[in-house]
Amino acid sequence: MSALEEKLGYTFQDPSLLENALTHSSRANESRGALSSNERLEFLGDSILGMVVADHLYRNHPDLPEGVLTRTRAALVCEESLVEVARELNLGAYLKLGKGEQAGGGRDRPSIQADAVEAVLAAVYLDGGIGSARKIVQKYILSREVAGLTKPRDYKTALQELVQRESGQVLQYRLTGQEGPDHDKRFFMEVTLNGRPVGSGSGRSKKEAEQMAAQAAIAALDG
Repeated sequence: MSALEEKLGYTFQDPSLLENALTHSSRANESRGALSSNERLEFLGDSILGMVVADHLYRNHPDLPEGVLTRTRAALVCEESLVEVARELNLGAYLKLGKGEQAGGGRDRPSIQADAVEAVLAAVYLDGGIGSARKIVQKYILSREVAGLTKPRDYKTALQELVQRESGQVLQYRLTGQEGPDHDKRFFMEVTLNGRPVGSGSGRSKKEAEQMAAQAAIAALDG
């Protein structure tokens, strides 16, 4: 864990908080009560992340209207952004997963990685306070703030433009599933091209899930 702490730039006074942040529900379920999952920490981390990013944008961009601030925050805290953070931290290597999730490639699953980033952020907050959590957000999230993020990347439009290079192409998005409580839903979408699945993705809204599916489709079709 010391290598992860070094990347975070933070040393835990209570290492059990970091252990908890890295424990997926699949591992907690297998432990029969010996371990707690990171779901509660993920819930807290989501709120901390949103608040710190919103506070930064409000203070540093007095000229931006509410709509642009909202879109910028959404781009910075979306699953795609958090997955990039997880990969920078090599967080997948530290996750504690159940045997089934491990065998199914859970270490590389975007939703698991994104949730773990939020859980780790909450663990830092509980261990060292909002100042320590803010430093993590500044280093790994707000450092990505560039002019282009004021308008989130529109993968659906990019995919539409890609397939329209040939006439008669039909794209369709469909909801394949959803999970989680009402306050923390996750939606799963699939995009098809002429009836053939070409990409899938998940997100905390149907729109975000569609964007992730479109991004996956672009990677598959352009690869």
